[in-house]
Amino acid sequence: MSHQSDPTDQVAVADDGSVRVIRLNRPEKKNALTQPMYTALTRALHEANESAAIRCVVLAGAPGAFCAGADIGEFLESAQSGGLRPKTIEFLHALAQNQKPLVAAVGGLAVGIGTTMLLHCDYVVAATGATFATPFTRLGLLPEAASSLLGPRRMGHARAFALLVMGRPLTAAAAKEAGIVNDVVDAALVEATALAAAHEIAALPAGAVAQSRALLRGELDEVVRRIDTEAMAFRERLQSDEARAAFTAFLSRRK
Repeated sequence: MSHQSDPTDQVAVADDGSVRVIRLNRPEKKNALTQPMYTALTRALHEANESAAIRCVVLAGAPGAFCAGADIGEFLESAQSGGLRPKTIEFLHALAQNQKPLVAAVGGLAVGIGTTMLLHCDYVVAATGATFATPFTRLGLLPEAASSLLGPRRMGHARAFALLVMGRPLTAAAAKEAGIVNDVVDAALVEATALAAAHEIAALPAGAVAQSRALLRGELDEVVRRIDTEAMAFRERLQSDEARAAFTAFLSRRK
């Protein structure tokens, strides 16, 4: 594996032959995403797109935690300053417009954007103990990352409503049944299984894969528009009395 340095050190990028592994590397915070991490993720995806040598990308976390969502400290600042930050939106656009097949290795907890980013992935491997949750409405907010479009499309309205609106978490088995996850394996096997799938994809004729994937994914402009529509609504929700009350309650519980 060839390693490339990253200024944040909280996103590690390594290429394993024709497979790029982008690893969230902030285990002490369960890989909660900060603005520098969003920037590093966006850059790693753009670089993979521009490299003919890279044929598949793996998004990985740490054992026990894939991604706990947006960093709550930054999130509270965003709530006070007025909305999703540009670096977050840039990452979501990069995810939606990514040209290389995306495989995710979910070794544990996936919360908020940790779950909604998986709706942009082509193949997802999860540990048996992984959980998927999007507690947006409990904070007076709403789903992001085009999940309001991709969620019902992927798993049907009934499941999408329970996950995205009611905030009911999914087990790995339920996520597989819902069509979010391909494989559920022991935690120790998650990364190897995801890498094997990525190498399987990378070994196929790249042009045929790219065209087939584009047809399966449909109209990307619609997805990007939904990301932007959600972001505008999210900004308004952050300023709402509901969100302010939810954040105040959340902070009082943390003390």
